[in-house]
Amino acid sequence: MRRTGLTYACVAALLMLGSWTAAGTLPAAASDTPGPDSAATSTPSAPASAALLQAMQRDFGLSPAEAEERLAAEQRATELEPEARKTAGPAYGGAWFDTRSEKLTVAVTPDADAATVRSLRSSGAAVRTVEHSARQLDAAVARLDRLDAPSGVSSWSVDPAANTVVVNVVKSEQADNDIRRFLSEAREAGPVTVRTVRAAAETFAAGTVGGDPYYTGNVRCSIGFSVHGGFVTAGHCGGVGGQVRGWDGSYIGTFQGSSFPGDDYAWVNVGSGWWTVPVVLGWGTVSDQLVRGSNEAPVGASICRSGSTTHWHCGRVLAKNETVNYSQGAVHQMTKTSVCAEGGDSGGSFISGDQAQGVTSGGWGNCSSGGETWFQPINEILGRYGLTLHTA
Repeated sequence: MRRTGLTYACVAALLMLGSWTAAGTLPAAASDTPGPDSAATSTPSAPASAALLQAMQRDFGLSPAEAEERLAAEQRATELEPEARKTAGPAYGGAWFDTRSEKLTVAVTPDADAATVRSLRSSGAAVRTVEHSARQLDAAVARLDRLDAPSGVSSWSVDPAANTVVVNVVKSEQADNDIRRFLSEAREAGPVTVRTVRAAAETFAAGTVGGDPYYTGNVRCSIGFSVHGGFVTAGHCGGVGGQVRGWDGSYIGTFQGSSFPGDDYAWVNVGSGWWTVPVVLGWGTVSDQLVRGSNEAPVGASICRSGSTTHWHCGRVLAKNETVNYSQGAVHQMTKTSVCAEGGDSGGSFISGDQAQGVTSGGWGNCSSGGETWFQPINEILGRYGLTLHTA
């Protein structure tokens, strides 16, 4: 696989992509069921490509000027969120990007003093007073994580705008006795709101199909992000020691680390003539996207996904630190999005602007009728294995 230039072969071979979410793949028989260098990295953002702006116009119904303004506002919110958390201290109740005001909204409890509120507002954030702190809501999620959830419970996470823990239940199963029992226990853990979804979460598995980015055993997955020495992807794509073949069938490397369930991440070393590049494949829908860092986008921000089956799609960040209840077991600290995905997109990249966000794990629905998709955040993967993101 020795080629020059940023060809499809080079990109596919390479752990491309920067802010995808890796949704690994399981064998086809199972696809019916649902170091010091690891810190977030960033370099100054380059102007957004015309193709990326066009994709945002298409998926969000924005004008060219509105797309540019949205990206700039989201970048400001992404940079502001960590400082807002520090400023609010114990009174911090969460934060999210409001697409109407195009500002970061920071929730604080009544304990926040006037000086704290003034400081937050002077930084450019909107401020909302809420009853529960982020610490209280996170503790409630932790208590739910210790419960035995039935299959009809899809996921649960904190909704900062609603200031509650949202439990998502499959609509057709909400009358099930086991689900009622779980919800009763969940409400004892803290403030809980129940919402219904059309289907349970599944990992996006697929059988072997020629011409896709990589294969392990008899399954196909999508490459996530390039790191120095290899690439990251979804843990359910393969176990430690499993061999990985590229889109052309040639040997790439082996899984050096893998975790699923509990987590859903893995990394593969790269050799045998393959190399890594800091790029996420645009599949002709947008230009191939350079990865310049891994600053975490806030709830409400726009985000796009690249995968080997459905290619490039965009949506919004819906929730963070969500527990997803797959049939194989629960996976914690996931990010939920409104982006669609399908079998074979597992392990692919989620990206916001030029900032890597994570690797595709799973979801429900498809790219014809719509759905939701979860990803494992990239910075957690880098920290777990002591990897360094390959950036432009």
